[in-house]
Amino acid sequence: MEIIRNGSQPSTPGPADWFTGTVRIDGSFKGVDPARVSGVIVTFEAGARTAWHTHPLGQTLIVTAGCGRVQREGRAIEAIHPGDIVCIAPGEKHWHGAGSATAMTHIAIAEVLDGKVVEWLEKVSDEQYLGQKAN
Repeated sequence: MEIIRNGSQPSTPGPADWFTGTVRIDGSFKGVDPARVSGVIVTFEAGARTAWHTHPLGQTLIVTAGCGRVQREGRAIEAIHPGDIVCIAPGEKHWHGAGSATAMTHIAIAEVLDGKVVEWLEKVSDEQYLGQKAN
């Protein structure tokens, strides 16, 4: 058993290649072999979001604070709130982030397959984020 104490890991900014806006990553964890699970706590400031991406074995998001949004390719943007659990299918192209006027924090959980947990794709444009342009 391992306990990762709150505050024992420094916060890191979300890399600009994968995120738009101000994003903070905390609480990174990884399962003990042979487990494949890993996760992070991510906080998006208002308007911040991920790039489009996929996960080889899917992803689960648990919203813990604020109000955000999520979109899978070809579908409408959906609002997400504290307590919501978002289950993203393996290989499903999607993005997620904060609302336009509010921050949002979620726990992101995914599994590693062949050394890979995510495939990052193109950035979400402002028009896509605002729902003004088809994907």
